[in-house]
Order: sequence, then C-alpha cells, then structure tokens
Amino acid sequence: MRKISLLAATIALFFASCSNDDDNNQEQPEPAVTYENGIFILNEGNYGVDNSTVSFLADDFSFFQADAYGAVNNEGVGNTGQSIGFYNTMAFIVVNGSNKIEIVNRYTLEPIGTVSSGLSNPRYIAFANDKAYVTNWGDASSATDDYVAVLNTTTYAVEATIPVGEGPERIEEENGKLYVALKGGWNNGNAVVVIDSATDTVTTTITVGDVPNSLATENGYLYVLCGGITDWTGGGGDTNGVLVTIDLSDNTFTTLDFPTGHPANLDIENGTIYYTINAAVYSMSTSATTLPSTPILSVADQGVYGIYGFQVEGGKVYIGDAADYSSNGSIYIFNTSGTLLYENTVRVSPNGFYFNN
Repeated sequence: MRKISLLAATIALFFASCSNDDDNNQEQPEPAVTYENGIFILNEGNYGVDNSTVSFLADDFSFFQADAYGAVNNEGVGNTGQSIGFYNTMAFIVVNGSNKIEIVNRYTLEPIGTVSSGLSNPRYIAFANDKAYVTNWGDASSATDDYVAVLNTTTYAVEATIPVGEGPERIEEENGKLYVALKGGWNNGNAVVVIDSATDTVTTTITVGDVPNSLATENGYLYVLCGGITDWTGGGGDTNGVLVTIDLSDNTFTTLDFPTGHPANLDIENGTIYYTINAAVYSMSTSATTLPSTPILSVADQGVYGIYGFQVEGGKVYIGDAADYSSNGSIYIFNTSGTLLYENTVRVSPNGFYFNN
C-alpha cells in the first residue's frame, strides 16, 4: 500500500509541475496604461474627416503613445478635436466638427459619456459652480446665433444657453465669473464678455483690440491677447495686435500695442507672459510696460513657419507644428533658455497641450 501511495504522489507531483510550467509559459497581458503625470496632445485632424486623435507623453519623456485615445477606445475622437477641459477625474474633449463632447476618465481614457445635443460648432470649455461652459459659434456665416452652452456636469445635458456676440472663442474662469473672448466668425470681433455663473447671464462687455485670440488670468488681472485683423480674412484692412491688461476689480484696463505682426497663443506662468508671432516665442514680465523686441526662442530651424499648439508649463515651452495640416505634425519641447529638450511626430494638426497631473 505504501508503494502505491508513493507512486500516486509522484504522478501527482509530475502533473502539478507540468501545469505550473504551462502557466508560466502563457503570454501575460500587458499592464494597463495609466495616463497620469503626463501631457495629452490634442491632434485636431483634417476638417471634415473623423481622424482627430489624442497623443500622450509622460512628464519625463519616458513613454509616448501617438494615439492613446484610439488604443483605449478602438476608435477616433471624431471630426476636428478643438479643446480639452479637465473637471475632477473627467476629461471633456470638445469635438468641433462632430458637434459633440466626449467625456472620458482622465487617467484611463475609458468612456464615461457623450454630449451630442445642444451644441453647434463648439470651441472651448471652462468650469464654474459645478457647471461646464462651452463656447459655440453656431453657423459661422451668421453673426446672431452664437452662444455659450451651460452643461450639467452630472447628467451631461445642456441645460441652458447664453446668447453672446459673434465668434465666442477662448473662455477663462476666475472667481465664479466666465470671461469669453469674442474673436468673431466670418467677421472680426473686438470684445470680452463677462458671464456671472450664479445667474448664467452676461453682466459686462469690455471692448478690447481686434480679434482677441487668447486669455489668461494672474493675480486679479485678465490678460487678453488680440491678434489684429489680417488682410487675408477680408476684414477690410490689416491692424496690429494689442495686449490688454484688465483689472478684474473694476474692469479698467491698459494696453500695449504691437508695432507689427499678429501675436497669438498667450500663456502665463509664474508672473511671466509668453506669446508667439509666427515661429518665434516671446516673454515678458506681467509688470512690464514695454513689449520685448527679441524672442527667447524660434522654431524656424525646425522648419516651422507658424506655431499651432502652444503652452508653457514647469519651465518648459511646448510647441505644436501642424506642418501642411494634412499629414502628421510634430511637437517640440524647449526650456525657456531656448534649448531643445524633446521632439516627436504626433498626428494631424497638434493644436493643444493638456497637463494631466
């Protein structure tokens, strides 16, 4: 009996060992990617084509994924990805040509919901009082159908619309108020409207320079960069840009006029203003009374003639090059001394950087 028991135990041990070897030889699934401590790059794609994508780059440049959204969702974002806004653990991806917002978990990119009604030519998004505010151009050929949509961040339904002037573009929140740049649609705008999020009504309109294209707040001031009218837009002439500084305590403002050029892409970090003109990046203190004459860096050597996406974060300058707007674009990351730190190819028309920390 003992011999039989020993034989049975040996056989059992043999089969257990084989089973364990088989398990060890099986291909193990790759761990899921978590999109923390990195940068989303929104690639606009070709207008009229469902090829918008979201790339991801780790903060330390150790990991890059050209189509992170597609890797998770097995589909593209839609037609013309315009902007991204973060709210709690969610990322709201505004898709202009598709007239929708895709809502995903900002750390996994897994889908949460889609806003597909109540939007018309949506552009940018900001948040206040647990609500999302989305600028909408409506029909770009109409100057009277533009509005800001008020979105419930729990049900994802558009609960109200706030009529504004033509071409509401960038939107910035400060102390429960929304500041909306009226860039203009087929025409050219020259104002910023103020919306009170407590009542969802326009309370003030501030006339600034021609074609306000970007906004930023710092220490109780709103900075508005106006690009000016360009001849090719059919605005009836060419006007230079202007930087407007608005004191938010009383809405009084000062201006700095650009002698030439059409500035864009305003950003502020630690009391320093950054902006671009063509392929060059300029910087100045928020307390400066004159504009700089020399850029801190240029991407002309990289073959860039016009900076498309732009952001400054953590002492680094992030630049998106749309190239010919139909093939894959590129990103370049510099320090503020002008040293190139990183470059890579992304997808079509990289138009924005979003820091997911």
